[in-house]
Amino acid sequence: MAFPLSTLTHISAIRRVLLLAVVILTAFGNVHGRHKVQKWETVQYPAISCRAHTASLTDFGGIGDGTTLNTDAFRTAVDHLSQFQSDGGSMLYVPAGKWLTGSFNLTSHFTLYLDKDAVLLASQDENDYPVIAPLPSYGRGRDTEGGRFISLVFGSNLTDVVITGENGTIDGQGQLWWDKFHNGELKLTRPYLIEIMYSDNIQISSLTLINSPSWNVHPVYCSNIIIQGITILAPVRSPNTDGINPDSCINTRIEDCYIVSGDDCIAVKSGWDEYGVAFGMPTKQLAIRRITCISPTSATIALGSEMSGGIQDVRAEDIVAVNTESAVRIKTAVGRGGYVKDIYVRGVTMKTMKYVFWMTGDYGSHPDNNYDPNALPVIENINYRDMVAENVTIAAKLAGISGDPFTGICISNVTIEMAPKAKKLFWNCTDISGISSKVVPQPCDLLPDQGTEYASPCNFPTESLPIDDMEIQTCSCRKKIYS
Repeated sequence: MAFPLSTLTHISAIRRVLLLAVVILTAFGNVHGRHKVQKWETVQYPAISCRAHTASLTDFGGIGDGTTLNTDAFRTAVDHLSQFQSDGGSMLYVPAGKWLTGSFNLTSHFTLYLDKDAVLLASQDENDYPVIAPLPSYGRGRDTEGGRFISLVFGSNLTDVVITGENGTIDGQGQLWWDKFHNGELKLTRPYLIEIMYSDNIQISSLTLINSPSWNVHPVYCSNIIIQGITILAPVRSPNTDGINPDSCINTRIEDCYIVSGDDCIAVKSGWDEYGVAFGMPTKQLAIRRITCISPTSATIALGSEMSGGIQDVRAEDIVAVNTESAVRIKTAVGRGGYVKDIYVRGVTMKTMKYVFWMTGDYGSHPDNNYDPNALPVIENINYRDMVAENVTIAAKLAGISGDPFTGICISNVTIEMAPKAKKLFWNCTDISGISSKVVPQPCDLLPDQGTEYASPCNFPTESLPIDDMEIQTCSCRKKIYS
């Protein structure tokens, strides 16, 4: 069909106007960060389970501008994805951005996946954290009596849960909470960053956790747990910012983690005084491998002090501690009851330490005055071997309980280089018994040297733990790449 010249001129003008509008809108969108999708990228990651269904937080109204509250988006997303529990499971993908949020709960057969440029920003408004009951094995909150604020990322009575990503970040924005703690203004116990309760088959991996209000990772009453490739960073004077605290958990593996903390880098727990005794759930079958710790006022690995349900069969190896108060510390007290036994540690490298070995039988700190003064802890079969330390102030402070000595302590093949201003008494030992061999400087008389003729390394089990048989798959997800 032929058009008159005037009509063609009019059509050409319309086209120029439309093209100009597209250019303007594209420029406007780029200025305001509204990028169009260029392509999809497939990302592979290791996990205990792969998922059949994937959704992005933006599908549920999430806005990653650092100021918009996304609590409802997270909760709606998890609620929607929970319908796929029996249909191959689901993943919630958190893309690049700063996602301010209050607490949200996870679901079973579920993966929370953080992009490498994703940051979960914890809300500093107490109203964004529902109040939940104290742990039954504790009887009260750790900061105050009564309940506690729920953790930022929380789950209970779940199975098959993965929290992972491309080393994305969860930022607890803890300064406000630390100030309240120091000023005595806390009305309830502070929230943790991640807490999973009464659950089975858990993986927490490939994340960076910073500035937690209190503890960072707290699996409690759980089994079959892998915690791997986590970086945890907190100011070294921040209160109670423990790194990873397995608590009344069975069959756990913690490995390849880097932790800078204001408290213990790893604290193994199982309940507090009469509440922990009554609950009666130990932590056992725990492997800790390839951990680096910096904590000037606390331990690399603490056993206790809340150990009233028992701690047994802990195996720690290939550990690095720098500018840290102690390597492996056992903390307990009269009234705790319970036990710490069958502990095996080897391959520890330390630099600038206050203590290498530290055991405390008078730690105190009770939930109330109703503990049983006749409930004495049993500490036995504690094995340390193949360790080297430099710039150490005190080689060991080993203090058991009068009438309840810590027994079966074995220390072998350990070299400790004392600091120029080290204490004159390198070893301070009371109410303990055990043996030593090839240890420098020479241990206290309660740990007699076996001599080269009879010396043998302290025990370390050769058989693997069940958690080492948990299979890891290579999974994949598709994410949008923006221009």
